[in-house]
Amino acid sequence: MSHADDNVGTRRDFLYYATAGAGAVAAGAAVWPLVNQMNPSADTRALASIHVDVSGVEAGTQLTVKWLGKPVFIRRRTSNEIEKGRAVPLADLVDRSAENANIAAGSDAEDQNRTLDEAGEWLVMMGVCTHLGCVPLGNGAGDFGGWFCPCHGSHYDTAGRIRKGPAPRNLPVPVAAFTDETTIKLG
Repeated sequence: MSHADDNVGTRRDFLYYATAGAGAVAAGAAVWPLVNQMNPSADTRALASIHVDVSGVEAGTQLTVKWLGKPVFIRRRTSNEIEKGRAVPLADLVDRSAENANIAAGSDAEDQNRTLDEAGEWLVMMGVCTHLGCVPLGNGAGDFGGWFCPCHGSHYDTAGRIRKGPAPRNLPVPVAAFTDETTIKLG
């Protein structure tokens, strides 16, 4: 074996490695746009969480905001509404699950497990009927003083729990928290 043959092998090895490296870079450059296009767009990321000013919401009134394309009911309940909600025995409920993303899964639907604060004054929930996705009417509508879905007759109580009608579940409580005394962050 001559010295020239050793250089040819080394050059050949270099060309193999260089070609393989260039191919890997080209494949990565071709695949990256396909993978990156699956990430959420900037406008979607911006809507992933919103801050809602609730300083103007008086006791007994409700604010409806749009979040992730769906209505969210933010209600400041009166002491009478809180008492009504807390007086309901679990046995009277159709859905005994809290449906609250802020607490442990499997928690029961007691009024305290549905509200945003310990006093029970603030109730935040998705405003979409769990039957067929209609938007229930609020402000004391229905047989239980909460919300009523006129499309198929679902009645929700003052804590957003299904009490009568075809809806199978309570109105879900989304991830929400107070960031200060007058601002609620959704998401």
